Amino acid sequence: MKSCRSVSPGFGPTPFREHSQHLRSFPIKKLLTLAFFSFAITLIASAQAPPLPPGASLVADGLEGPRGLTFGPDGLLYVAEAGLGGDQQVPAGCPNVPNVGPYHGGLTARVSRIESDGQRTTIIDNLPSAQSSLPSGDTVGTADVAFLDGQLYALIAGGGCSHGNPDFPASVVRINRKHGTAEIVANLSDFFRRHPVAHPAEGDFEPDGTAYDLNTFHGDLLVVEPNHGRLLRINISNWRGPRIEQLTDFSAVVGHVVPTGLAKRNNRFYVGNLGTFQIVPGSSKLYQVTHDGFIIDYWAGFTTVVGVTVDDDGRIYVLELSSAAGFPDIGKGRILRITGTTVEEIVTGLNVPTGMTLDRHGDIYVSYLGAAPGSVGRILRFANPVSGTVITNIEARKPTALRDDDDDNGHQHDD
Repeated sequence: MKSCRSVSPGFGPTPFREHSQHLRSFPIKKLLTLAFFSFAITLIASAQAPPLPPGASLVADGLEGPRGLTFGPDGLLYVAEAGLGGDQQVPAGCPNVPNVGPYHGGLTARVSRIESDGQRTTIIDNLPSAQSSLPSGDTVGTADVAFLDGQLYALIAGGGCSHGNPDFPASVVRINRKHGTAEIVANLSDFFRRHPVAHPAEGDFEPDGTAYDLNTFHGDLLVVEPNHGRLLRINISNWRGPRIEQLTDFSAVVGHVVPTGLAKRNNRFYVGNLGTFQIVPGSSKLYQVTHDGFIIDYWAGFTTVVGVTVDDDGRIYVLELSSAAGFPDIGKGRILRITGTTVEEIVTGLNVPTGMTLDRHGDIYVSYLGAAPGSVGRILRFANPVSGTVITNIEARKPTALRDDDDDNGHQHDD
């Protein structure tokens, strides 16, 4: 098992240990879903969807749990939808998820394309979705999408027997857009079973994980899994077939911080984390991770990070679920932009956003109401502002320089 390290001055192992002991004491997912339930009840009571945030235009609506999104080679937007769960129970002998399960599975997740007129086209459906037993109606299904060499890939978080979908594992699939079929290229459920992390979160441990972010990197795919706290690399071009390699076990170094979004800039990855609930503003971070998986530094002061991306000018965008103290609140989601060492708040008023991407003009597209139940999900567009409100309580320093030995190996991998 790889041992990730901190190498920057003043960023030693003792602060990491103290922090991780604190974080592991909270059942993250249970508290999160209860917060979403409160939010959903508010929406139902109002009998109408909330007004659009300032500066937003509606791209598409009627989506079922929109999560990650990306633009394809055709210039159109592709969206992962978590779906509505189903009626399939967890099979006998399969572990349930404490505090959250049992899940009920079904093939209701999908990948959609948003046409230029805002209409939704199904690219593939009948993908695994799972709904928890909490009153929130919380679902996991298709979590993210990415294009690599013109091929569409999807991250399937709702698969696996613990999610009530024993015939379709948590996985990465390659999608044939012409025929609407999927081929599994990486069996995540199997990898998780054979390669446990150092410090799993016992209060809400998901045997099949809750994979969240899918990225491309040097001809391969990257996966961020929050519940276990993993960063994986999937070698698509391996001559013996796709191969899973674990780059980082966040639990071994920083504990149960719930890593979510990842962006690539220069010679490192920037990985944001959701953190714990109740929300403590400023308690989330952007971890700097080398391409070989070593955590070398972090920027502090963020809150409930669920997405990270970078534009053509190297500016970093951070999507926050809710920036207020307590539980996720209505209209408290926002987007921050980091230019050099300056942090600006450029989008406010978001309701449980779950994904973000940029188009070729730099405009921002957001999965809105992505964690609300049913078919209320939307995609919003924001024209990228020239400037925003400067935030001074978030740390953004010059990135830590890499050391010569930061290219060490020793990762877990799927043989």
